[in-house]
Order: sequence, then C-alpha cells, then structure tokens
Amino acid sequence: MSVTNGQLLDLVIERPAAGGRMIARHEGEVLLVAGAIPGERVEAKVTRAEKRVAFADVVRVLEPSPDRREPPGDPLCGGCVYAAIDYPRQVALKADIIRDAFTRIGRMRMEQEVTVTPSPERDYRMRARFHVAAGRVGFFREGTHTLCEPRQTGQLLGASIDAVEAAVASLTAQGVDVLGLELAENIAGDQRALHFGVRELRSAAALERAVAAADLMGCTARAMNEQAYAAGDPIVSDPVASLTGRGEGSLRRHPEAFFQGNRFLIAPLTRAVLEAVREGDVLELYAGVGLFSVSLAAGGHERVTAVEGDPVSGNDLQRNAAAFSGNLRVIRNSVEAYLSKPPAAAPDTIIVDPPRTGMSKEAGEAIAKSGARRIVYVSCDPPTMARDARRLLDAGYRLESLRGFDLFPNTPHVETLGIFDL
Repeated sequence: MSVTNGQLLDLVIERPAAGGRMIARHEGEVLLVAGAIPGERVEAKVTRAEKRVAFADVVRVLEPSPDRREPPGDPLCGGCVYAAIDYPRQVALKADIIRDAFTRIGRMRMEQEVTVTPSPERDYRMRARFHVAAGRVGFFREGTHTLCEPRQTGQLLGASIDAVEAAVASLTAQGVDVLGLELAENIAGDQRALHFGVRELRSAAALERAVAAADLMGCTARAMNEQAYAAGDPIVSDPVASLTGRGEGSLRRHPEAFFQGNRFLIAPLTRAVLEAVREGDVLELYAGVGLFSVSLAAGGHERVTAVEGDPVSGNDLQRNAAAFSGNLRVIRNSVEAYLSKPPAAAPDTIIVDPPRTGMSKEAGEAIAKSGARRIVYVSCDPPTMARDARRLLDAGYRLESLRGFDLFPNTPHVETLGIFDL
C-alpha cells in the first residue's frame, strides 16, 4: 500500500465492516477506520498499513453524520464501539453487515430484505466477563489491557456490578488474588452466580464468604494450578415458559456454561427458532445447556436429540433434559464425533448454533450431506455463517429466510438466524 503509518488522510466513509470498523478508500486503496459512521468525511491517522488493507483511527470529524450522538461514556470501553451512533442507525448498519457477508462471502444475490429486531440499549446483559487488577473490576478498552469502568457502558444492571465488586472485595480482603471472573444471571436479575479465575486458593471458605457478601446463589473458582473449588449452589435458572410461553421445566446453568446474553431478546429468538422447526425428528448441534432442545421437548415435541461436547454446558444440558427423558436424548460428545456416525434416517430439522468460528469443515460437510429437510442456523458472526451457508447452497439447500437479532446493542455484533430448506 502507498499509505504509511502515521499519515493523516481526508476520507469519506463508505460502509460498515464486520468487527466495528468502517470502510473508506484512498486513491483506490482500502482502509478500515475506527470511530466513523458511513457518509461522514473525517480526518484519520493510519495506525497500521498492510499489503492489502490499512487501519486508521478518526482524529477529527469534518462532516458529521446526522446519526452521530454523544456517547454516554468512553466509546472504547468494552461493548461501546457503536455508542456514538444513534440506535436506529446501528440496527440498519447491522442489517447491512449481514447482507454484505452473504453477498461477498456467501456469493449470493441478496434480493430479500434483512430485518434486525432491536433491543433496549441498557441493562440487557445477563452474562459478562470481567478483568481484575489489584482488586479493581472492569472491562478492557478496545485493543488494550487498560481497565475501564463497566458502569458507564450501561450494559449491566447496577445491582449486577455491585455484586461483582462486593465479591471481589471480599476475596481481596482475604488475600485472594482474583485475575478475572464471569457473571451469569437470570432474566429477572434476581439470581447471580460467578466463576473466578484466581492465582491461588487453599479452600472454599473464602468463596463462601464472598457468596454471602455479594448475595450470590453460589460461585466456582479455578486456581492457576487447575484446582477447582465451589461454594453455595452456583446455578442461575429461568423457567422454560418465560421463553416460550408454555411448557414445564427450567434452564439451569453454571456461569461457565454458554447461554445467550440478552435478557430482552432471548425469548423472541427462542420462539423464532422453535417456529422454524418442522414436524418429526429434530437434531440440535452445539446445544449448550439446551435452550432450543429443552424448549422443544417442554412444548411437546416428541423426538429431539441434543449434542454438546463442552463438559460444563453438557452437565447442565443433561440436568435440564432429565424431566423430558421420553422425548429428548442427550449426546455428550463433540459435534464432529457425533456426525462421523450419523443416524440411519436423516432428521427432519437440524438446529445449529456454533461458536463464533462457525462450523468446522468436517461438521459443515456432514450437515450439508445429511439430507435434513430444514437447517435452522443461529450465528453470532455473519461472515462465518455466510461461509457455511455457501457450503449448504452448493449442496442443494436454498435460503428461505434471513433475519437478525440485536443481542449486543452499541457493539458491531449481531445474532443472525437463517433457515435453509432442501
């Protein structure tokens, strides 16, 4: 590239890129710009120039977008990259990101409109990972290891941060060096559990005092020597009916287990997935604690199989599924191992909710060849989902619908739900 590190450029911002930066061009060369909004003219400083692309940060906004607003706090504090953009424009940008991924990476003609379900911007998070330094709790500023104040982001209930700070203060006062922690709470926000990473711990007694100090359900901890400890009942729980409107049972999970993190949109997302499921056999891969499979079984679906390889999520899945043993089978194995010996008859519906990296090549190929009549794909990363969608399309599937759920307001992240039929 002709641009160099430290160079100041006058740029017009074109469109969003996945990950939070915006695309601009200088003499035909592509730059990924932080701190801008499409349509703006900005002065930006090049921070890194590579062969095909350069990275730049906004120094001055020369012609601001009408969608620019004053962010409530530090826009570089974790989870606030889009905080300077009016919320309706954020939602529109995320629809653009999904369309761009499926057009560019999935090599599809996107004639259908992509809608994104919005979320309240405050108090939405039920899960969070905190870093700790010298007893101080916070998020990292973007691209750094500098702690920033989590309250200013507005993502979490004030009571949640109070509990986290009280627990860390209790452990610190007892001489425990806390390195980081994960928070899990239920939709109502009246149950909380924590998992700590600590340098050293001699017994669970310190954890028991932290549980009392922070009014937690319980907590777990792992020391650097891999020794594990627990205190109280480190579980939070939501009734299945709170997500689906019907059915018995509950979704219990430990703080280390994966679970969707937006308290306002988890029910609409769950209902959208359940409405997409066909009659007949259902296979859920990357099932986590059973959000979709347990909800299906609780609603009366008779033949459901859930596959989960993570030991913590798998334990929670097995416990959540126990009440539905007649119609919900749990497989504690990796998705790849399960698909290496597929059932004789193809399931009618496969639900997949893989990690941010998407489906592995082995899993993607097996699913594409499975013969399932419908694949319901839930993704937190549009580019990897678009890559996997291309494999499904090449195998004869067609994209029936595509929509987003803004589980992560004020960030560039968006949850995407795609339905593919054979």
